[in-house]
This record gives sequence, structure tokens and C-alpha cells, in this order.
Amino acid sequence: MLKHRGFPGRLPGTDFQFVIRRANPKGATPLVARERYADRRPADREADLYFLASLWKHFGEEPFERGNLDAGRLSWLFGREVVAAEDRFDPKSYEALLRIDVARARATFPDIFDDGDMP
Repeated sequence: MLKHRGFPGRLPGTDFQFVIRRANPKGATPLVARERYADRRPADREADLYFLASLWKHFGEEPFERGNLDAGRLSWLFGREVVAAEDRFDPKSYEALLRIDVARARATFPDIFDDGDMP
């Protein structure tokens, strides 16, 4: 499992986790597209914003390996702002390649792309 050095471990001041410490010996937790409802807590929305901003800062438009990125946090963005970057995508693989769908991410989280002060 690739460890993304320099990637934030969590949302500062919260327990919202962004990375995992070690691989699960039973295999990676599968990525699934989770539904984001309009009545989500502001803290959850802030975690999504900060996580996507961190992905953008760390990887930009380039494909990236899932590695030690938290499956739960990725699943909130998966299928929308974060998409598979390969035809034979395995949602249960730590080696799966992902990429940011910049157009969709820009529409959903414009502050990330307009404001250079994000993480």
C-alpha cells in the first residue's frame, strides 16, 4: 500500500480521518458512491471540502493511486468529484487509480479553485 507522504491525516481539530496507517490484511475497504444529502452537517461538508482541496493540492489533475487514503472519506466524493482513472477499476484495491473530475469538482466546490489559501 502506497503511503502518500505529506497528505494531511485528518481535518484539523476534528476526528474526520483522511488516511489510514496500515493496510487491512483482509483487503481494502471497497469504494462506493455515497449519497450526499442537502441536510448534512456543516462539519461533514467542511471535511469534504478540505479533503478535496488536499487531493487537488497534492495531485492536481494527474491520476493518483488510492494507497492509504481513507475509503470512507473517498466514498463521499467517489463517482462525482473523484472518479476511476482506469478502465479495469477495482474498488477493493489499494493500487486502484483515481483522478479528480475537475469540471464537476469546480462546480461543486468552487472555493477550492478560486481561493489559493485552501490547504
